[in-house]
Amino acid sequence: MMALLGFGENGWGPLIVSAACMTFLLSLAALVVGAVVGSGVAAAKLSPVKLMRVAGEGYSVVFRGIPELLILYLFYFGGSGVVTWAGHLFGASGFIEVPPFLIGALAIGLISGSYQGEVFRAARLAVSHGDIEAAQAMGMLPWCIRRRIVAPQIIRYALPAMSNIWQMTLKDSALISVTGVVELMRASQVAAGSTHQYFTFYLVGGGCYLVLTVLSNSAFKRAEQRMGRGWQGHGAAQY
Repeated sequence: MMALLGFGENGWGPLIVSAACMTFLLSLAALVVGAVVGSGVAAAKLSPVKLMRVAGEGYSVVFRGIPELLILYLFYFGGSGVVTWAGHLFGASGFIEVPPFLIGALAIGLISGSYQGEVFRAARLAVSHGDIEAAQAMGMLPWCIRRRIVAPQIIRYALPAMSNIWQMTLKDSALISVTGVVELMRASQVAAGSTHQYFTFYLVGGGCYLVLTVLSNSAFKRAEQRMGRGWQGHGAAQY
C-alpha cells in the first residue's frame, strides 16, 4: 500500500497531491465567484424595487432547486456552444472550447452564490441601525459608513455560515470530475481503476477531503476570533 501511495516510479502520490491542490483551487475560485454573485443577490433581495427583489428570489429558487450535477451538465455541454455561437458573431471560426476548470468554477460558484446571498442578506439585517445612525451623526460619508461600519459587521456575522458554505463547495467540487478535471475524485477514480485497489484509493480520497476540511475549519475559526475581537467590548457594553 505504501508503495502505491509513495512518490516513487510506481507511486500515485504526486497525482493525489496535485489533485488535492486542484480541488482546493477550484473550490476557492468557486467560493469567490459565489461571494460576488451572492453579494448581488443579497442586494437585490434588500432592494426597495420590487422587480429586483423578485429577480433575487427567482435566482435563489432556480439555483437551489435544480440539482448541482444537472447545472454542471448544462454549463459544460452548453457553455462551449454558447461561446462558439457568440464567437461566430464576431468573425471567429470553428469550435471554441471553454476550459473545464472555468466551467466548473463558474457552475459551482453560481450554486454557492444562491446560498451566500441568503447569508449576506441575513448578515446585513443583523447590522445595528444604531451604529449607522451614530456614524451619520459624526458626519461620516455614506461610502465611508459602508466601508468602516457596515462591511466589517457583515463579514463578522457571515463568517460562521460561510464556513458551512465552504464545506459544501468543497464537496461539490467532486462533481467536476465528470468534466475531466483531475481533482481528488477524478484522481481517486483513475488510481483505483488502474490498480484495482478501489477501497484503498477511495479511502485515501476521502481522507484528503477530511484533511482539507479540518484545515479549513481551523482557518475559519481563527478568522472568526480575529473579526470578533473588536466587538467583544462593544457587546459587553451594551449589556
